[in-house]
Amino acid sequence: MTENKQDSLKKPLSRREMLKLTGVAGLGLLIGGGGAGGLMALGRKGSSVAAVEPAAADKQGLPFYGKHQAGIITPAQDFICFAAFDVTAGSVEELRRLFRDWTAASAAMASGQMIGEHNTTLNTPPTDTGEAAGLTPSRTTLTFGVGPSLFDGRFGLKGPKPRGLRDLPAFAGDALDPQWCGGDLCVQVCADDMQVAFHAIRNLARIARGHAVLRWTQEGFQRTGRADPAGGTPRNLLGFKDGTGNPDTTDAVLMDRTVWAQPSDGPGWMAGGSYMAVRRVRMRVEVWDRSTLKDQEATFGRHRDSGAPIGSRGEFDPVDLQAKSTDGQPLIPATSHLRLAKGDGSQQILRRSYSYSSGLDPKTGQLDAGLLFISYQRDMDKQFIPIQTRLAKSDKLNEYTVHVGSAVFACFPGCKQGGYIGETLF
Repeated sequence: MTENKQDSLKKPLSRREMLKLTGVAGLGLLIGGGGAGGLMALGRKGSSVAAVEPAAADKQGLPFYGKHQAGIITPAQDFICFAAFDVTAGSVEELRRLFRDWTAASAAMASGQMIGEHNTTLNTPPTDTGEAAGLTPSRTTLTFGVGPSLFDGRFGLKGPKPRGLRDLPAFAGDALDPQWCGGDLCVQVCADDMQVAFHAIRNLARIARGHAVLRWTQEGFQRTGRADPAGGTPRNLLGFKDGTGNPDTTDAVLMDRTVWAQPSDGPGWMAGGSYMAVRRVRMRVEVWDRSTLKDQEATFGRHRDSGAPIGSRGEFDPVDLQAKSTDGQPLIPATSHLRLAKGDGSQQILRRSYSYSSGLDPKTGQLDAGLLFISYQRDMDKQFIPIQTRLAKSDKLNEYTVHVGSAVFACFPGCKQGGYIGETLF
């Protein structure tokens, strides 16, 4: 993200080579997380990505196998553990074996089962780390993807690299830190219990030993279903509802147009999958907390309490960008997040983001807190990049936020029982 491939070749030892030498495969620091929204509120009702808590799914688990991977249009759970990996495997066969093992373990964890058979032999490590024993599945979903760096010629993959799978361009105002960027592989684990989500990432990292190592991780949260039983739109750490404008995930035609890669898009192995953008967005909460409510609402283009567009009363009222105040000025300011994210309405993405808090930044003495922005789209070039370009250039919210991490991944289509995630590529 912050350097090109040629620059990295000039270094005496790459990060991936260092990881191979050190054999780092432990679970590192799972800190922080991301809020519930990202490119917020375009003003359309129907976001089924708001949290819900169906009791049956909590006890029995959500299906792991299917046409599409779970965790994309699945109603958003309360917590996330996100991990990016660097591959250290030496062959595509090792990579294939890793995904077979990950698939079997993921299917078990999604249904609340222990991984492998219960090991009663005291002389060998258990097949499951055990911290989720006796807990419900908590609507756990595990979603896997591959980054652009996996297509660097190491593995001779069956499928070609997708045209749109490349590092994002440099956006105005970016302050990217390499420790929060990139990755050969990713897994997004969402669950209604943080211990259950942590258990999944921990076991996947352990299974990957010798084949892949953790590159970076981020935990996140939103308000729980217990705290908000009505299941309203979550709020981000700036206090505004976040995700109002998500497309209706129950509309299959809309999802095909907005989220799912189609056979005609190419390559064929991605049909039924989706492209993921990940951005770690730090919020300058101390500065925000000193601003007036009027300024805050002008920044978002929405009323804080109701979530309604400025000048309206209901959260899901239509967004009228032509509305004027008595002095002839636009009710929704030209630099507001809402106006710029909406644009002409031709670009839409599915946001699935979480808040994070990683404690105090020792360098500044301020909170390291913000948003782990995640979005899914059918085409990065036609959807996410144009929206983010507008926001980076003119969004008033940029006064209070800075993008410090960035990655893109191609998330596979789902698989049938007996198959494995990624088999269309590997």
